[in-house]
Amino acid sequence: MVKMKIKKGDKVRVLSGKDKGREGEVISVNPRLGKVVVSGINMLKSFRKKTQEEEGGIIEAEAPLTVSKVALICPKCKKAVRVGKGRVCRSCGANI
Repeated sequence: MVKMKIKKGDKVRVLSGKDKGREGEVISVNPRLGKVVVSGINMLKSFRKKTQEEEGGIIEAEAPLTVSKVALICPKCKKAVRVGKGRVCRSCGANI
């Protein structure tokens, strides 16, 4: 279990990987696995078969990212920052 300072609804920036530099809002957080799901980031295509209830086809969905690959965006200085104790921006000192 990982101690996470990122919560659902936070704005984050991706630090590494194919979506490096992109920003999005956190949809869900899984502290047990140390992963977060960010809207519009790390999209994967899923191929569904046609059933009686739903149509088949290609569905795009967000896949989880490791917490170490994202950083919170400070609302005051608009930078991707490390967060101190009590969710305080380490560069400008603003509460997040």
